[in-house]
Amino acid sequence: MAHYRVGRLEQEIQREVNDMLLKRVRDPRVEGVTITGVEVTGDLQQAKVYYSILSDKASDNEKAQAGLTKATGLIRSELAARLNIYKAPELTFLKDDSVQYGSHIDELLGQLHKDDPLL
Repeated sequence: MAHYRVGRLEQEIQREVNDMLLKRVRDPRVEGVTITGVEVTGDLQQAKVYYSILSDKASDNEKAQAGLTKATGLIRSELAARLNIYKAPELTFLKDDSVQYGSHIDELLGQLHKDDPLL
């Protein structure tokens, strides 16, 4: 039963944080940020929130991280109110590199097919 609750809470946090970034947070540094996943600890006290942005520039990544860090308090208090939970988990925002990794693999496969037309 505990895993079901954690999984459901992860989905709800992801949905609500995405909604807050679109509608509630007015920081221009977080425009274009998408929440890709959430991992909540078993005791529901901490949550790792994974995000991605479309830009590959390091400066944009740093700005997005700074904006998310600045908005953490607002997001956490809104989560407590929206999800009606006793204590909102501590949020940690981490960059999700899976999108860049996937595009890199796609590039490598494209080069492989270009070099060897039999594949």
